[in-house]
Amino acid sequence: MSDERLEYLARHAGLSVDWIDANGQPQRVRPQVLRQVLAGLGHPADSLDEIEKSLRSLEEVGKSVSLPPLLTVDLGRQLKLGRWFAAHSHCQVLLEDGSQHETQLDEHAALSHAIPIGYHQITIERQAFTVAVAPARCYSMADALDSEAPRAWGLSAQLYSLRREGDGGFGDTQALELLARSAAERGVDALAISPMHAMFSSDAHRYSPYSPSSRLFFNSLYAAPGEILGERAVRLAIEQAGLDAELQRLEQLPLIDWPAATTAKQTLLRQLFNDFNRGDNPLTSDFDSFRQAGGEALENHCRFEALQAECAAKGSAQDWRQWHSDWHDPRSEAIAEFSRTHADEVRYYAFCQWLVARSLERAQQAARAGGMRIGLIADLAVGADGAGSQAWSRQDELLSELTVGAPPDILNRAGQSWGISAFAPEGLQRHGYRAFIEMLRANFAHAGGLRIDHVMGLQRLWVIPRGNSPRDGAYLNYPLDDLLRLLALESVRHQAIVLGEDLGTVPDGLREKLAARAILGIRVLLFEQYHTGYFKPILQWPDNALATSTTHDLSTLNGWWRSRDIDWYRDLKLIDAPGEQHWRETRQHERQGLRNVLAQDSHNFKDNAEETDQVIDASIRFLGHTRAPLVLIPLEDLLGIEEQPNLPGTTAGHPNWCRRFALPSVDLLDDEDAARRLELLAQARDQAGERDR
Repeated sequence: MSDERLEYLARHAGLSVDWIDANGQPQRVRPQVLRQVLAGLGHPADSLDEIEKSLRSLEEVGKSVSLPPLLTVDLGRQLKLGRWFAAHSHCQVLLEDGSQHETQLDEHAALSHAIPIGYHQITIERQAFTVAVAPARCYSMADALDSEAPRAWGLSAQLYSLRREGDGGFGDTQALELLARSAAERGVDALAISPMHAMFSSDAHRYSPYSPSSRLFFNSLYAAPGEILGERAVRLAIEQAGLDAELQRLEQLPLIDWPAATTAKQTLLRQLFNDFNRGDNPLTSDFDSFRQAGGEALENHCRFEALQAECAAKGSAQDWRQWHSDWHDPRSEAIAEFSRTHADEVRYYAFCQWLVARSLERAQQAARAGGMRIGLIADLAVGADGAGSQAWSRQDELLSELTVGAPPDILNRAGQSWGISAFAPEGLQRHGYRAFIEMLRANFAHAGGLRIDHVMGLQRLWVIPRGNSPRDGAYLNYPLDDLLRLLALESVRHQAIVLGEDLGTVPDGLREKLAARAILGIRVLLFEQYHTGYFKPILQWPDNALATSTTHDLSTLNGWWRSRDIDWYRDLKLIDAPGEQHWRETRQHERQGLRNVLAQDSHNFKDNAEETDQVIDASIRFLGHTRAPLVLIPLEDLLGIEEQPNLPGTTAGHPNWCRRFALPSVDLLDDEDAARRLELLAQARDQAGERDR
C-alpha cells in the first residue's frame, strides 16, 4: 500500500498528517491510525483500491458545481460566487425582514450589494441559497457593560452542587434562581454554571455533564416543577407517589447518589405529568406552544428518549447503533409507527423539556431583574455521546464512530479520550451548518453568555477511533471562519458574550482570531507562570481573556496549596513514587512563587489568619486587579473548600460530579469567608477600573 497516497487522502479529508505537540516537537500520524480515522470519517482506506476510490469520491465532491445551501460572509465584505456563477449574473435578494432587492454580480462574479447582518435568501439563475452575514465580532463585554474598559466580576457554580430545602438530593434551577438573586444583590454581574445538556433518562449511571446525549436540549432532572406548576401540585404528587421519606433521605446525603436521586426525580416527574394530563390545566396551551415551537428537533429527541426507555425495559441495547436497522433513521415509517403507539411516552419527555426550559428561563430572568448585566453563562460541552439523541437525529452531521479527546500535553501526559463525538465538517457544510446553528440557539436561549469548552474545536479536534488509545488519533480540521461568523451572528442576535476555554495545546494564531471576534479566552491563576514558580505579575495579564482562580478539572486553591490533588493521584495509584516526589517538589516551588507574586501587594499577608485563607484572599484580590474584562471565582474558592468537583482521568475512586455545598444556596454568600472575599473582589475590580480609565 502506498503511504504517500494514504497521506494524500488524509489531507484531502481534512486530517493533519503532521502536527506539533505541546512540547513544540513535530509529530506524524502513523499509517494504521490514519486508516482507522479515515474509516470513521466514511472514507475506507484499508487497501490501495479503497484509497483510490475514496479519493475519487472526495475529488468529485470538490469539483462539484452544486451550490452549498449556506454561505457565510462578514458584514461589508464581498461574497465571491465565481465558482458557481458568471460575472454580471442577475441576482434576487430576499432579506429576513421580507424586503426584496434586484441586483447583479460584479465583474468578478461577487455580490457587492450591501446586505445587513442576518440570514437572507439569494436566488441566481434559479438556484437559491442562504447567505449568513455576520457582524465583525461577537457581543462583547464592552457591549454588555456599555464601557470601553469593562471590569466586571462574577461567580461560577456547579449546578448540581447547589442545595435548597426540598431539592431531593441535588441542585436544580430553583436553587440556581435563589443563588442568582443573592449574587445580584451583592453586585455580581455574571453567574457561570456547569452544562445543563440532556443526559440519558434511561441510564442514571451516566451523569458527567460533559458527556451528554444532546447539546440541543436540557437535563430534565434540573427542572424545578414547583416554580412552574406550583408548590401545591408538587406536594400532592410527592404524597401520591410516596416519595417524601426518600427525598428527605437523599437530601441529607453528603454526596449525590445519582442513581437513587434520578429514580426519585423521574418518579415525581411522571406523577406530575399524569396529574397535568387530567382535566383542563391552564398551562396546557403554553406547553402545546412550546412543543410546536420545538419542531422536528424536539420531537426527535423525545422519540429517542422513548425508544431508549423501551429498550431499557426489555433489557436490550440502548445504543442506537445496535438497534434494528428500522430504528436507525429518525424519519423512517418504523419510528413514526412507534411514535403513534407510544404517543403518551413521547409527550411525557416533551413535558419534561418544557418544565426545565421554563425553569431555566426563570433563573435568567431573576438574574437580570436583580441587576446582573450578563446573568447566567451557559456551558457548551465540546461534543455529545455517539450513542445519544443528537448523534442519532443528526447522523450525517456527527461522527458517531470517532471519539474526541486530546493528545498527550502539558495537562495530561497520557492524552485524553472524552468518550464523545463531534460534528463532521463535511456533513455540516452539506446541510448548511444546520446542526451547529440550532445548537448555538438552544444554548444562547436562556443565558447572557456562553462558555465554549475546548474552543480549539472550532479549528481542529483530536479524533480517536473508538477503542483506541488517546495517543492513536489525529487532528481533524474544521471550517473555522464559517463557524466564527455564525457564532458572532448568533451572539449578537442573543446579546450574549462568548468565552472560549483555550487551555492545552492551542494552534498558532487561534487566540488572535478569537480576540478579533471579541471571544474571551480563559486565564487560570495556577497556570499563569513563565516557568515553574515564576508567576506573571498583574499588569502582564491580558485584557482579552477572563481571569479565574481554577476550573472544575483542577484543584481548588485550598486543595492546590495543600497538595490535595497529588494525594488523590497517589491514593488512586495514578502516579508512581518518583513521579509523586517530583510533583511535590515542583508544587513547593510553585507555592513559594505564588506567595512571592501575591506579596507584592502590601495589603496581603498582614494578619495572623491561617495561611491558606490568606493565600485565597490574596489570590482573589490579585485576580480582581488584573486587566481582565471579567473575573470569575468558583464558589469552591469563595468558600475555601479543599476538594475539587472532578479529577480528570478517573471514572472510579473519586466522587466526580457528586459533591454538594453544605449551606443552602440562599445562604452561601452570607458565609463569613465568602462575604469577605466578595468584598475583596468588588473593591479590587473598582480599583482596576479606576486605574485603567
